[in-house]
Amino acid sequence: MTERLKSTLDQWVNLVAISEEGSVQGAAERLNKSHTTLLYSVKKLEDQLGTKLVEVVGNKTRLTANATFLLRKAGTMLEIARQLEKQSHLLSERYESNLTVSVDHLCDRNWIYGPLKTFCSNNELTSVTLRETSLSSTRKYVKEKISDIAIINLPVENHPSSFFGHVKMLPVISSRHPLSRQKNINVNELVNTTQIVLRDLGRDEKFQGENVGWLKTQRRLTVDNFDYAIDAVISGLGFCRIPEHLINKINNPEIVNLDIQEGFDYQVPLHLTLPKGEETGPAARALFNLLMTEANKRVG
Repeated sequence: MTERLKSTLDQWVNLVAISEEGSVQGAAERLNKSHTTLLYSVKKLEDQLGTKLVEVVGNKTRLTANATFLLRKAGTMLEIARQLEKQSHLLSERYESNLTVSVDHLCDRNWIYGPLKTFCSNNELTSVTLRETSLSSTRKYVKEKISDIAIINLPVENHPSSFFGHVKMLPVISSRHPLSRQKNINVNELVNTTQIVLRDLGRDEKFQGENVGWLKTQRRLTVDNFDYAIDAVISGLGFCRIPEHLINKINNPEIVNLDIQEGFDYQVPLHLTLPKGEETGPAARALFNLLMTEANKRVG
């Protein structure tokens, strides 16, 4: 049988207030209680614990050494109680315990982490899973409502979306590759050069995946993500179109832009959507709003 507690949280709140304000009167004003009520609470707590908690020195009432020691423990207890109340409120509002956010592989992750940090600091109850997607898997996570929030490259049918930002794709190659020294390259000259492409993350045995962009080279090296692609470029295996933000982040002089006649670079618009529509929970909506607020600041 669980032993009944002798003290209450309110009694400890009163004692903490006296400690922080430096006087019973200051604590009474802060807690909107009478001086007498606070003294009675402390006296009762002393009787319950069997130890002296306050003492009068001159005209001032101060905490004893025992009280100071106990308050170090009480502070943790009160913080846990506050967190329990906050989480109970979130549960009553049907806040989700876990969110899945699918992020198209072109997205600059720095667009996500700031809003996510703010969200996590205000939502201790909710865990977040980030899933990288590309091509068909980006749409799959929306259409099958796998994600609570999705960052997509193209709007998906019957799913309203909001503009999230542009990603510029640049054709790059190793500075050691012969093509890196050529100017005004015609795309036909690339046919015999290995093209590094990214695999459609939605591809499986039944579905061969999707292809996007110029893919006329005779030989391709297919990789899972841009980390592999960048390493392959640096190794001199061939050329690849890489998001500008990744190139800037790496800042590797061995990666250089290809000077192609047709330009060969382009902008990809990214959008934000709520795959579950009206079924979207309050936590997902809160994170969505934070992401959109940050996007509006970024794109003006």
